[in-house]
Amino acid sequence: MACSRRIFFRLIGAASLAGGASMWRVGRAAQGADSGAAAAYEVTHSDAEWRKLLTDAQYRVLRQAGTERPFSSALNDEHRAGTFSCAGCKLPLFSSKTKFDSGTGWPSFWQPLDHAVITRTDTSFGMTRDEVLCRRCGGHLGHVFDDGPKPTGLRYCMNGLAMTFTPAANGAS
Repeated sequence: MACSRRIFFRLIGAASLAGGASMWRVGRAAQGADSGAAAAYEVTHSDAEWRKLLTDAQYRVLRQAGTERPFSSALNDEHRAGTFSCAGCKLPLFSSKTKFDSGTGWPSFWQPLDHAVITRTDTSFGMTRDEVLCRRCGGHLGHVFDDGPKPTGLRYCMNGLAMTFTPAANGAS
């Protein structure tokens, strides 16, 4: 009974997030998400170029700060040694050595690679969170929370659609 109740509340929470994320994306687009801020990044493309380079789902996450459904990404269940990189510009972001199962339904890490990500304040949904972006292209990756495991105590909760995975040669990461 408790297990089915937990699943029910997770589904309600996920549906609420999905609906709220859609409203937030519309609000961000109206604010002019392409208002020249992208020029500060090493890798820049026009909106039309991003649409050609990415799938529709990747574009929605990386360029419009969307959120994929929990438990929908194959990267959530990726346990091989290797590197998770930005799907937009291929910058290595996370080592598999820092990945852990947070139970949230999104790939989670306790630490990014050095100089891989930047954060900015996100005040959507009536709360304040730290949005995580690719340092090189500014793509939206997810959010970071302070409820992760040691040694950092952080949980980088990432969208699998925002990343690619490259297995390590000879099992090393």
